[in-house]
Amino acid sequence: MSPVPAVSYEISNLMRTLGLKAKSASSQMARAPAAIKKRALLGLAALLRSNLAALQTANQRDLDRASAAGLAGPLFERLKLSPKDLETVALGCGQLAAMPDIIGEIIGMKEQPSGIRVGQMRVPIGVFGMIYESRPNVTIEAASLAIKSGNACILRGGSEAIESNKALAALVQQALLEAGLPADAVQLVPTTDREAVGHLIAMPQYVDVIIPRGGKGLIERISRDARVPVIKHLDGNCHVYVDDPCDIAMAVNIADNAKTQKYSPCNATESLLVARGVAEEFLPLIGAIYVAKGVEMRCDAAAAHILREQAAISSVANIVLATEQDWYEEYLAPVISIKVVKDVDEAIAHINQYSSHHTDAILTRDHLHAQRFLREVDSASVMVNASTRFADGFEYGLGAEIGISTDKFHARGPVGIEGLTSLKYVVLGQGEVRT
Repeated sequence: MSPVPAVSYEISNLMRTLGLKAKSASSQMARAPAAIKKRALLGLAALLRSNLAALQTANQRDLDRASAAGLAGPLFERLKLSPKDLETVALGCGQLAAMPDIIGEIIGMKEQPSGIRVGQMRVPIGVFGMIYESRPNVTIEAASLAIKSGNACILRGGSEAIESNKALAALVQQALLEAGLPADAVQLVPTTDREAVGHLIAMPQYVDVIIPRGGKGLIERISRDARVPVIKHLDGNCHVYVDDPCDIAMAVNIADNAKTQKYSPCNATESLLVARGVAEEFLPLIGAIYVAKGVEMRCDAAAAHILREQAAISSVANIVLATEQDWYEEYLAPVISIKVVKDVDEAIAHINQYSSHHTDAILTRDHLHAQRFLREVDSASVMVNASTRFADGFEYGLGAEIGISTDKFHARGPVGIEGLTSLKYVVLGQGEVRT
């Protein structure tokens, strides 16, 4: 038998140690009083604000290394940790601290004919593993949700963000200790070796759920190889449908924001559907904005004709005829697919066929169309007269999100506190026996 490589043994031992510590800490977190968890969250928010310079220095080391390695586009943008980003996660900690503590809450208590009373209690999941790329702010979002929900977590960020993540995780552990909670409730995997991921997703004795947050390749690998339940979404192919009738000025404003406010997030709109009845009025207006902002439009023949004839946009760089693959595509870039559809029926059918079931919106003045869209579009978030960019835990008032799930079990949409809990049955009796 060939000997086990020393590195493999060391990583296996490291991950097992992290798992043991997390499991132990999860018991303490599950019974932590709401006031103590609130103290930890407010302390973390204060530490983030008072350590802004040090955090940006750590982040700059990651940015310099990433730039030298040729990292570009959406991944490089996601790696940045601006003062605004840090203030957003600090605000998220404060928002979570102010929210009611749902752990231990009993719901649906009903007395049965036998005399027993049966209900359900909300309890922490236990230990979750988080695997993510770029986006060091996810370290704080995951940690703060773990604290609020009474869970422990093991975080494995991308190698490109290791310095930022280490600096952030150190502040989390400081806040936990100062509040009287175990530092091991939030642990960062200290190695960038990819073998650590393989161990983390195959430790059901320590880890109760895995949450991957990153590119499609990462999530497909985790979903395929994990021996632990996974909460995930693969793509963010989000749609905006401009209905007939609609407020044209509002529709232009929302379609602009949903695509161009930021290109890299999974809730940015990637496909624009326009009802035939408003296409000739709407498309030239939005087309002019997209051209000014350098957005490439991949259009069906009808949309391309209107844009070229009505808006006099002839630049090949801005208008391209769409292929079948474009209707499925998540660009994460200044590119959008555009299609003219007959009506709300065709729009719903197109979305349900091509959407990644993440977030889809209708812009309309017809109440019945809005209600049909809400009922019939099979996505985790469905919106009326709002930008898809709102599909976010912070914007939904969840304080933060651990990710967005397009699964239908156990959580769907932005995963906040409730998504990191489970319900167990509780039975209250007064000596009843079954006959």
